Amino acid sequence: MYFTDRGIEELESRRGDEEVTFEWLAERLREFVDLNPDFEIPVERLATWLARLDDEDDE
Repeated sequence: MYFTDRGIEELESRRGDEEVTFEWLAERLREFVDLNPDFEIPVERLATWLARLDDEDDE
């Protein structure tokens, strides 16, 4: 198990039944980067990856 899996598992167990919008998620990511500017690049990469998941050009 990767170290980050623990956080993902906690997220799933605490909030797994909730539904959120991508607008809500984008705001939370912005807040996180504002509080933790060192994570700007990984958060940007995650957001870009999520945005392009269904792009056929990337396959």
